[in-house]
Amino acid sequence: MKIYQLYRRQQLNLTVQEAWEFFSSPYNLNDITPAFFHVTITSKVPKKIYAGLLLSYQMKAVSGINMTWLSEISHCDEAKRFVYEQRIGPFKFWSHEVCLTEMQNGIVLEDIMFYAMPFGWLGQWINSVLIASKLECIFDTRRDYLQNKWGDNR
Repeated sequence: MKIYQLYRRQQLNLTVQEAWEFFSSPYNLNDITPAFFHVTITSKVPKKIYAGLLLSYQMKAVSGINMTWLSEISHCDEAKRFVYEQRIGPFKFWSHEVCLTEMQNGIVLEDIMFYAMPFGWLGQWINSVLIASKLECIFDTRRDYLQNKWGDNR
């Protein structure tokens, strides 16, 4: 099984508490992702996330095909980091860690993703021709949205 990694780092001009409130809410996913990645939350979401929380979604990430995704918040250190992992979904394995580090003039946001594709060599090929570029697009859109909203030019 081949493990892929995607890492992003960005400095933003907001407080760590503002960042936590924004990034820990799945209701902001459609704001920070491309239109093709439309997410519909299908479970109740509490005001605060916590380790063990299960969240279910429907999304249309590839060619408009509706996909079910169930994720678990596996780690949660409020205002610092959380990790969500796919429990049901299109990947063989998916883990996304969101880290917030307070700095003098804002925060540093780090996204650390590890994922593996199903279907052996066929999954590796699908990743190389479709999935890797879709993931890059998703996180490029996220970066651009965040830069426009809280970047240095604010």
